[in-house]
Amino acid sequence: MAAALDDPLDLALLNDWQRGFPLQSEPFAAIGAALGVDAAAVIERYRALQARGALSRIGGAFGAGAGGAALLCALAVPPARLEAVAAIVSAHPGVNHNYEREHERNLWFVITGGDAAAVAEAVDALEAACGLRALRLPMQRAYRIDLGFDLRRALAARGPRVRPVAAPVLPQDRALAACVEHGLPLVVRPFAAWGDDCARSEADVLATLQRWLAQGTLRRFGAIVRHHESGFTHNAMTVFEVPDAQADACGARLAVQPGVTLAYRRGRDGSWPYNLYCMVHGRDRDAVAAAVDAAVARAGLDGFPRAMLFSRRRFKQCGARYFGSAPPARQRVGDARVTA
Repeated sequence: MAAALDDPLDLALLNDWQRGFPLQSEPFAAIGAALGVDAAAVIERYRALQARGALSRIGGAFGAGAGGAALLCALAVPPARLEAVAAIVSAHPGVNHNYEREHERNLWFVITGGDAAAVAEAVDALEAACGLRALRLPMQRAYRIDLGFDLRRALAARGPRVRPVAAPVLPQDRALAACVEHGLPLVVRPFAAWGDDCARSEADVLATLQRWLAQGTLRRFGAIVRHHESGFTHNAMTVFEVPDAQADACGARLAVQPGVTLAYRRGRDGSWPYNLYCMVHGRDRDAVAAAVDAAVARAGLDGFPRAMLFSRRRFKQCGARYFGSAPPARQRVGDARVTA
């Protein structure tokens, strides 16, 4: 997929609209005006990028605490069973990321649900199905979470710091939140289509999205890129064992280092002593490793035990589902909203 991004229009559509997506009645017309093409061409290209796998969806990334619960888990799977166990894990609808990593704990997945109890019950079921105990590593504090980085670079540049969520998604807004997770329909007036599906006006949909962005309920709204298909084929999760009293200060320093896209503190679990995590994404393995080493040195983390876990295989990657299924789209044949 990296070769497909040699096309300047494809690259601009994916890269430049990861945030700041036009929240207006005809967003694809606005994007087309900025790029010198018409709305139909923009929609056609986005459809093609989605079909190729480079574009996951156009939608939003909700802030921690906006709704639901999530848990990072890890299994130590005998190599001969890895693909079978990975298939069991990936089949669970709550699992949105499932990766093999270079470590004895070799299968790492994120599972979401309506609340912490539902997530714990789901992990119990997966443990029983796999015959293995999972590390359960709850998020305690996020310092940086942003995967909307510049695709023109060889190494992911750091994004904005995490803002606290001012308010969670209200019960009456959950249907719209599910639409945001599912993705914007690639039609001329997509927000009106969401309004039809959620029984609310287009103006109300747009106002709600703007409010969510302003208060931090949404971290960003725009193109959600599948980075592996866009050429960022290497990523490393580095974990640190830091005294709890120093974790926040260390995490804050780590979060501002070049190349760090994710930085957060998690709870420990049994023999797993690590409580501080960061991620670096890049096109080249050696460049990723060098960026991690530089971040460790600049953040003053040299003296703490750590491990670097490169990903090997991606078994599953999709958007998190905190708010359930999107409302069923209504038939709009003949509606000008679908013209493209």
